[in-house]
Amino acid sequence: MPASKPRTEEEPFWRRKTLEEMTRGEWESLCDGCGKCCLHKLEDIDTGAIAFTRVACRMLDLASCQCKDYPNRKKHVPDCVRLTPTRVRKIDWLPKSCAYRLVNEGKDLYWWHPLVSGDPDTVHQAGISVRGRAIREGRRVKLERNIIRWEEQT
Repeated sequence: MPASKPRTEEEPFWRRKTLEEMTRGEWESLCDGCGKCCLHKLEDIDTGAIAFTRVACRMLDLASCQCKDYPNRKKHVPDCVRLTPTRVRKIDWLPKSCAYRLVNEGKDLYWWHPLVSGDPDTVHQAGISVRGRAIREGRRVKLERNIIRWEEQT
């Protein structure tokens, strides 16, 4: 079995640091901007299975797939989940393509991730984001009628 390569400073931070070791800026830059974590999800009470809907949190800008007021999001949406290394390990609804999940699992980021491609639009160009596929939440929107299966395009 070949020996593992030593980690070098030339390697990107997500390959050489754990989630806990990252600076605030590094942590925030891991978000690929797909917007999937800002979609409403439903949990089957009997099985615990999670179903994604295409219904977005009211704070998600559907064009940019970014929060409209990220620093103050908890004021607007009190149950918004703030990701932490501990939560990343426990949350079972993070998409398989999520950089936080990938790094936690010891995997590399995909080619379309802005940290790899150098372009924040590749996540949209690759069809990973919710852009053009999510709808805004509202009183008349029924979550159960908007369940969607997001294909993991890597």
